[in-house]
Amino acid sequence: MINRELYLNSIKGYINKPVIKVITGMRRVGKSYFVKQIINSLIDNSIKPEQILYVNMELMKFDFIKDYKSLYKYVSKYFENCKKKKYIFIDEVQEIEHWEMVISSFFAEERYDIYITGSNSNLLSSELSTLISGRYIEFSIYSLSFSEFLDFRLEQKQDIKTEFNNYLKFGGFPVIHSFDFNEELTYQYISSLYNTILLKDVIARYNLRNVRLFTDIVKFTFSNLGQIFSSNSISKYLKNQKKNVGVETIQNYLHYLESSFLLYKVQRYDIKGKRVLELFEKYYLGDISLKNAVVGYRDEDISGLLENIVFLKLKQDNYNVFIGKYDNYEVDFIAEKNGNKKYFQVAYLLNSDKTIDREFSVLERIKDNYPKYVITMDNLPMSDKNGISRMHIIDFLLDNY
Repeated sequence: MINRELYLNSIKGYINKPVIKVITGMRRVGKSYFVKQIINSLIDNSIKPEQILYVNMELMKFDFIKDYKSLYKYVSKYFENCKKKKYIFIDEVQEIEHWEMVISSFFAEERYDIYITGSNSNLLSSELSTLISGRYIEFSIYSLSFSEFLDFRLEQKQDIKTEFNNYLKFGGFPVIHSFDFNEELTYQYISSLYNTILLKDVIARYNLRNVRLFTDIVKFTFSNLGQIFSSNSISKYLKNQKKNVGVETIQNYLHYLESSFLLYKVQRYDIKGKRVLELFEKYYLGDISLKNAVVGYRDEDISGLLENIVFLKLKQDNYNVFIGKYDNYEVDFIAEKNGNKKYFQVAYLLNSDKTIDREFSVLERIKDNYPKYVITMDNLPMSDKNGISRMHIIDFLLDNY
């Protein structure tokens, strides 16, 4: 098992502290393995196995736990002879009806250190979730970063550019390393995962009836990575295909996709006006392999894939991310953390004066002193132009920014 040190380091300071640890992220990004790593860390620090309870709601052995009452009964029975500090781990807690009631109860007893995971971003937005409001801290887990991807490659690792091309094509779900990058097997697995997420986390959860229309909208968003669009533009696109659907319905569908972590919405920020704009956001995938498996990998889509990879890297590094608007110009990303900003433009290749001007000129117009970067796949050393750093995307992904 390869430890995901970034996440372990972020959660260690909260172990044995009086807050509920809520671990969220898309299915199969590694939440369960992360939980097991926390458990191993506890055992390495002299916590006895009998002090630890791990419940994985995806396993049939826990199928009898349907609601908060059955969960309370099981946990109480498990720990009835344990007099020491108790550690509760519940994987995919959203499968338990009214789970918040029992988690709140155990937390109030002050004898439990509690960890829960979920594959739905609405996990903490229900009315019942107010029971644990102010008592939890959330940790977002993403698919493998490129540096983690390289760790998983171990002895199979090839030269860095070949590995990046593999990452660009197959993405960061940890399990793909079991398939030796066999394209057919890998994409078949990812397609199956995609269907499971749609069926279990969206269609069944929200009782969607027009499944075909919903999947058409999904494929539209997958095919337009890095493009600004609105629910209204999707509606017009579908009407051109003789499919009528209201803007509100499309907005709901997009929200459902966000709730499953398949998609992330990135809002626009007016740099001069210093305000978040309400229209024409962008959407990025929780893992780029989903697009490649569902609508196909095409060289002409590489700019959108690169943007998606940069976006996920910034999120993994705990930045708040926006699209920038400066007059009629667009900044691909504004990343904010701890009161500081960084600006990013992402391009495939700077292969013409027109492209160079397009990518650098908007950053040159922004007169503050925050760092500014143009990230590309050009095979050139890192350089500087008017205070703007040009970086190869591999250098950016390996934490050299």
